[in-house]
Amino acid sequence: MSASPSPPRAHAARILIVDDDPGHRSLLDSFLKSQGFATVVVDSGEAALATLRAEKFVLMISDVRMPGISGLETLRRARQEHPVLPVLLVTAFADIRDAVAAMCDGAVNYLSKPIDLDELLASVQKVTGIHEPARPGFSGNRKLPEHVIARSPLMQSVFRDVSLVAASDSRILITGESGVGKEVVADVIHAWSLRAAGPLVKVNCAALPENLLESELFGHEKGAFTGAVQQRIGRFEEASSGTIFLDEIGEMSPKLQAKLLRVTQDGTFQRVGSNREIQTHARLLAASNRNLEEEVAAGRFREDLFYRLNVVEISIPPLRERPEDIAALATQFLGEFGGGKVRLSAAVVGCLERYRWPGNVRELRNAMERAALLSGGELILPEHLPARVRSEAVPVSAAEPADAERLAEVEREAILQALRKHEFNRTATALALGISRRALLYKLQRLREQGFVVNAG
Repeated sequence: MSASPSPPRAHAARILIVDDDPGHRSLLDSFLKSQGFATVVVDSGEAALATLRAEKFVLMISDVRMPGISGLETLRRARQEHPVLPVLLVTAFADIRDAVAAMCDGAVNYLSKPIDLDELLASVQKVTGIHEPARPGFSGNRKLPEHVIARSPLMQSVFRDVSLVAASDSRILITGESGVGKEVVADVIHAWSLRAAGPLVKVNCAALPENLLESELFGHEKGAFTGAVQQRIGRFEEASSGTIFLDEIGEMSPKLQAKLLRVTQDGTFQRVGSNREIQTHARLLAASNRNLEEEVAAGRFREDLFYRLNVVEISIPPLRERPEDIAALATQFLGEFGGGKVRLSAAVVGCLERYRWPGNVRELRNAMERAALLSGGELILPEHLPARVRSEAVPVSAAEPADAERLAEVEREAILQALRKHEFNRTATALALGISRRALLYKLQRLREQGFVVNAG
């Protein structure tokens, strides 16, 4: 594949991106362009070396594991011809021996997939010395659909990340507890993407048994199995010019995981009962309420598929961590169920904001539907709420704010110390703290909103 330059501004610093994964190339390309850099993308080490001989760059960003010569070998050969060129390596397989070898050969940093965009930008800015602001209108200024509520700093941060990755063709894994709004985030990603005019095809992987799910995803030929009375077009084929969203991906059987892996690798599949290869150009979004890293460790989910799906992870915080959204969501649901006439009493707002919402936004929606039916008027009172919401709402006491503040301070200092100790590497910090990388990112989002430095300077 030949190099594909993006239209640069006259003064833009130029970065060479080397990755055999089209989705990941697209992500790095669109994100770095949004930050004011010019980019050239290639899909192999061989192409990278040829491009380096013909053009000048301030930085090369390379995947490690690629067909042909690896990222490490590309780094070694590039060093021979361009001894001062900074190189940033990125990989889904963070092998410590490779990391040591990379640093010995002159890599300036070694980042793990899924890419943390803030960490990537901090590394690029540190190497290039360029701290150019993002282009107006790309991140943070996209208008959310009217039905999407994001008043809390955490949800605003989620949609900031969405705005940064939506324009690429990268695969995205949307994670979070049941009912937090993963499908809503998928809707926004598609709406903000370059594929918005194409279809958004949704499949719930937990809703169908294996044989029916295979047919649903890939289609089947007439006579392929009992009941297959005619040919059927699968959802991947249907979504070829748009986006396919696979919800509850963790429920997929090992057999179907293998078939899905092939689609993520080369975009091809076969209908059930056929040997003919079909190509799809659909962008893939996946979601899970399970911790897929734990599923991989337990042998229930393929590691190679996990890394293929998880080019970017968008983690949605539970409703209890974003209380600023609760009253707004409840009012929105009442408008739907009460015809715009029903409103919340102050006592109800207090109950809603103190309840833990284990079922998240879905549970809140059901509670508001019940309250609208029972109120019979214009005002929702506490007695209209489900009993568990009234009885289990955490009571407010004078001592609690001080206790919570002290705990938050202790946690904050522990995180910041671990972050500095591990040179702002998210993966190493999470391991040191004994929490998942996803949980660490939640906490860093909150600290960033409070003004704390969570990136390398």
